[in-house]
Amino acid sequence: MEFNHQPVLLNKVLEYMPLKNNGIFVDGTLGGGGHSEALLRKCQISNFKCQIIGIDQDLEAIIAAKKNLKKIADKIIFVHDNYSNLAEILASKKIDKIDGILLDLGVSSYQLDNPERGFSFQSDASLDMRMNQNAEETAGEIVNYYDEKKLADIFYKFGEEKYSRQIAKKIIEERKKTAIKTTAKLVEIIKAATPPKYRFGSRIHFATRVFQALRIEVNNELQVLEQFIPAAVESLNKNGRLIIISFHSLEDRIVKHTFRNLENAHPEEFKVLTKKPLIATDDDVRENPRSRSAKMRVIEKI
Repeated sequence: MEFNHQPVLLNKVLEYMPLKNNGIFVDGTLGGGGHSEALLRKCQISNFKCQIIGIDQDLEAIIAAKKNLKKIADKIIFVHDNYSNLAEILASKKIDKIDGILLDLGVSSYQLDNPERGFSFQSDASLDMRMNQNAEETAGEIVNYYDEKKLADIFYKFGEEKYSRQIAKKIIEERKKTAIKTTAKLVEIIKAATPPKYRFGSRIHFATRVFQALRIEVNNELQVLEQFIPAAVESLNKNGRLIIISFHSLEDRIVKHTFRNLENAHPEEFKVLTKKPLIATDDDVRENPRSRSAKMRVIEKI
């Protein structure tokens, strides 16, 4: 299976990233390298010498990006790490300030489609969901060892699942019989815990919210994002920009409020360039259906 990366909102990223000669940019969620490749191609067209620090906590993404970007690999520093460690990464490379940062917070098609990763309810697999395969806690461990209240809270808070309590209760009942090890078993439990009207009356699959909540919990996604933004903007040069593409309301809410708080607290230093999120056009969605739910926000250090 190929770790290809069809970048979302690419034209908007190219428009808002402040490319410049001798600029240093960070792609904090490198994936297959689609955004980074396009940014470097635009630099070449403009006769700019640019360098990208490509970060991803998924080792398979780093390996794939090195393969996909081998023709321009001399312009990329590949880093297997979490973007939350940006300050340490820059210090290790003896880089003081950078000119732009991009985060694409979506789960890649490769991660969703690869059964071994356990992100998707579309195929039967072990309950894993770790972005970083070296991390200790899996979705299976959460499902089998968290207590009922904690499970319900996770499903409600991170998945906005209205049947969170019923699903958590059913999980506890089932795991008393035998451990819940696979995505298919979890889907079966969610199905049993929710009414038919809910399962068949929604535009999204009835397991979507629980799987989203588990993925967020496994990877500590929201806390990492919330802590990252204030630290990240401090690493920017004057006129540098932080671009974040999110895919669900919980992420977008954090980005929106953190950007706004930075601007309100330090109007002389930060400016939000997107008062409303930038979203995909009809052409974007036709080209890449994943972009349908994407929202992009940008803040500039002035």
